[in-house]
Amino acid sequence: MTSGRHSASYSSAGQSRSRAFVSWRALLAPYGPILLLLLACQVGQAIAALSLPTLSADVIDRGVLRDDTLYILHMIAVMIGVAVCQILFSIGTAWFGARIAMGIGRDLRSAIFERVQLFSLTEVRSFGAPTLITRTTNDVQQLQTVLVMVLTMVMTAPIMAIGGVVMAVRQDAHLSLLLCISVPLLALIIGIVTARTLPLFTRMQGQIDRLNLILREQITGLRVIRAFVRDASERARFGEGNDALTDTTLRVGRLMALQIPAANLIMQITSVAMVWFAAHRIALGEMQVGSLVAFLTYIVQILIAVMIASMLFTVAPRALVSGRRIAEILATPSSVAEPEHPVALPASARERGEIEFRDVSFHYPGTTQPVVRDVSFRIAPGETVAVIGGTGSGKSTLINLIPRLFDATSGSVLVGGVDVRSLPLDMLWSLIGLVPQETFLFSGTIADNLRYGQPDADDGQLWHALETAQAKDFVVALPEGLAAPVAQGGDNFSGGQRQRLAIARAIVRRPPIYLFDDSSSALDYATDARLRAALAREMAPGAAVLIVGQRVNSLRHANRILVLDKGEIVGSGTHDELVASSAAYREIVESQRASEAAA
Repeated sequence: MTSGRHSASYSSAGQSRSRAFVSWRALLAPYGPILLLLLACQVGQAIAALSLPTLSADVIDRGVLRDDTLYILHMIAVMIGVAVCQILFSIGTAWFGARIAMGIGRDLRSAIFERVQLFSLTEVRSFGAPTLITRTTNDVQQLQTVLVMVLTMVMTAPIMAIGGVVMAVRQDAHLSLLLCISVPLLALIIGIVTARTLPLFTRMQGQIDRLNLILREQITGLRVIRAFVRDASERARFGEGNDALTDTTLRVGRLMALQIPAANLIMQITSVAMVWFAAHRIALGEMQVGSLVAFLTYIVQILIAVMIASMLFTVAPRALVSGRRIAEILATPSSVAEPEHPVALPASARERGEIEFRDVSFHYPGTTQPVVRDVSFRIAPGETVAVIGGTGSGKSTLINLIPRLFDATSGSVLVGGVDVRSLPLDMLWSLIGLVPQETFLFSGTIADNLRYGQPDADDGQLWHALETAQAKDFVVALPEGLAAPVAQGGDNFSGGQRQRLAIARAIVRRPPIYLFDDSSSALDYATDARLRAALAREMAPGAAVLIVGQRVNSLRHANRILVLDKGEIVGSGTHDELVASSAAYREIVESQRASEAAA
């Protein structure tokens, strides 16, 4: 029964993640009622705006020209009421439009975040961290800007334009023919600008990604840049990227700067032409003065509606590019997916660790050369297995296959006797305590980082884990102790301190499986020896431990050592057995002894 409950909870968690990958229709669906209210406000606003010129014409023709003061006062009161209604509808349009746009922006950021959270290392490396950050922030902001404009102004523009044409034709059908010239001219200008800015906006977003990449590398690699005295070249590299972005932005700005003045010129010429022809019709008694005033107002409203639409075409190309980039992330499936038919892991298997590789091979997408080839071994509960080999032999890849950071190209990786691809991801990850090769600490406090995998751990458990990881001494020396702040990435601690804190974080969780990926490389031999001894005492009797390392002294006490060379296991046994039987292992041992002797 317990197993079933756990399986159900992990399965529902996986389904909730799947539901996070939403479509555009799904993003709009929660805002259906608000959209209806927004549309009602826009219709009311348009009706009020279109009514005012006709009311003005009545005031002039039936009030001012006839010297009817009571009628003038009555119509002024009516116009004030209509204007107040227009203001209220405008406020409603702005409020509902902003709420929908900001809500969709929030939902998009959440959807991108949820999608990226399930990306394997393959997808993360394919996109790159800078572009993922840009798409989550800058690209969503571009879409929000356009959404606010569309919902608050552009949706009203067609109503105003169509309504204005109808009302203008009612005032004078002959003069309305001038719109057949001015509106197509405006559309032509908008089309030309849009066609020329769209590729520029595409290039601009790529240049923003490039600039973010350069800036990220320069910030994270600051010590390397200074160590190699590359400040000048890095400034030049940033300057080139910055100048390229500035140049593209200026080209876009110049094109957009032409659009509004051209549209204004057409609107002014149209107004002058209207007055010219209307004057002749008034002189012939075919048109009244009030009708001319109303007609001019409707013409201005029509042209303003077209100009508002043109503003959308001004910013739409960039938003279109941003939308495509966001859609690319949301449409990219993770190569590590939830199983269609998840298997419930028995309760005993969740308490005792067991790892098995069966003829496992792996190669990265786009390559045919396998990084790991036909690897088979088993780690029994309570057993510690170490993996050693040269750089690029596939040691870290082996570890990454267990928590499904990658999936094996062929063969099977089993945990508790079940293929990891059949286990719900949350269940699989809950069984593993991983200390990666590149240690990462989150901004916050030491206690926050230690509780990352076990939020309800008390201070006693944290101190015990720190003592086991040989980190207690330097944490005690800090004035704030467990509350000591941790900078982003743990940059306010040394490499050895970060590694020990990461090991303590894994110990706090007390999982049945421990994966150490060269996690003591920054420790001195004495600290490393004390750490190994403390870990041996701390591990639960049924825990399975896989250690990847480069130093023989750190691995020699493992129950079994696997020697990896070019992705294949070329030796397996204890330290003494391998010294006697494996030439590859002896070479590693002798090279390290020679290095120590030379030192």
